Amino acid sequence: MQAQKKKLFIRTFGCQMNVADSEGMAQVLSDQYLLTDRPEEADIYLINTCAIRRKSEEKVRSLLGSLKALKKRRPQLILGVGGCVAQQEGDRLLGAAPHLDLVFGAHGIYRLPQLVARAAAGERPVDVELNRRFPDLPPRSWESYPAQTFVTIMQGCDNFCSFCVVPYVRGREYSREADDIIREIRGFLAAGGLEVTLLGQNVNSYGRGLREPVAFPELLRRVASLRGLQRLRFATSHPRDLSDELIVAFGELSALCEHLHLPVQSGSNPILKAMNRGYTREEYLDKVIRLRQSCPGLALSTDLIVGFPGETAADFEQTLDLMRQARFDQAFSFKYSSRPQTRAAAFPGQAPEDVKAERLARLQSLQDELTLAAHRRLVGQIREVLVESTSKRSSRELCGRLRTNQVVNFHGPQDLMGRLIQVEITEAHPHSLKGRRVETPPPA
Repeated sequence: MQAQKKKLFIRTFGCQMNVADSEGMAQVLSDQYLLTDRPEEADIYLINTCAIRRKSEEKVRSLLGSLKALKKRRPQLILGVGGCVAQQEGDRLLGAAPHLDLVFGAHGIYRLPQLVARAAAGERPVDVELNRRFPDLPPRSWESYPAQTFVTIMQGCDNFCSFCVVPYVRGREYSREADDIIREIRGFLAAGGLEVTLLGQNVNSYGRGLREPVAFPELLRRVASLRGLQRLRFATSHPRDLSDELIVAFGELSALCEHLHLPVQSGSNPILKAMNRGYTREEYLDKVIRLRQSCPGLALSTDLIVGFPGETAADFEQTLDLMRQARFDQAFSFKYSSRPQTRAAAFPGQAPEDVKAERLARLQSLQDELTLAAHRRLVGQIREVLVESTSKRSSRELCGRLRTNQVVNFHGPQDLMGRLIQVEITEAHPHSLKGRRVETPPPA
């Protein structure tokens, strides 16, 4: 019975892929462990890590150090570190943290029951083996995912961008069979689910090496045709692999949300070449134009890095210029962070921290202007909102998301959670919108 299960707590760092991986951890341990949001009562405490930036790694190490006291109070607690930092560091983590019981890499998630059993028997197992195929997973229970879920469709990356550690900590690309993906999504929709986000390090290259060749646009069409699906999203896309067929899909698939995350990283051709991105600024902007022709209401978000080795003031100005031309609705921006194993770590011209900080502040100021302008264009419109949670701003408000991915705060009863409703946008703020619920949908 569920009440007899032990307690599992998972602390997640990083992106949507890591959130999905944490769900996978809970899934493979679900026969014996029940998730809790109270770490002090957990029988297993797992830290799911991210190694994309040094700051994320530092946060993990700080947390691990702070857990010495919890482990001392509860010596029977099994403490594990998984994900990209674990993949990168392996048994070095055990040496640095004597109170740590278990280390497992990006693919060790699927072997967690065996690893936990070994840790409970007094071993300190390390599993950083990388797979080349998806394992057979137990069926997911959809009780905790009434409206939205992430579905992983591929793992790894073959692009080897010079700044990126992903191919080293998550391995080379391999895709999941389309039938397995469809079967999982059907189960979610049968339980009343509404929104699915397909995940991979580079979803645009999905399909390579499958028994039945299926390109990513075809997979999108199959998923979009499933009965009950209201919203379909995906992340992350590499611009080099953004095909004409995928661009067309944004104008043809009604379930596909009018939002695309398309990381550009830089607006300078010399820097893009040094990053090994495989496209020019002109090619990127041409794809943006064609995307908006296919889907005029498309909201575009991106990733940007400042202070990449060798980046000049002129290179940085090219990035600002590209931002203005692309009119990004949102940007996730970071100072360049040297990562182990990557080629860029050895590049000359590493930028001083003060230069990176100044450029990041300028870039973020520009993006705040672009985001606020995009939000102001929405004021007065009535839009569909999927209600997700209570608002971070006030427990008396609810929070939801437009199809174009903007966050909206509004007043309403708690029973709206997980429902699609109509909201009139009344106020624009730099990072969110405010609205009021409209009881009846607008005329068609």
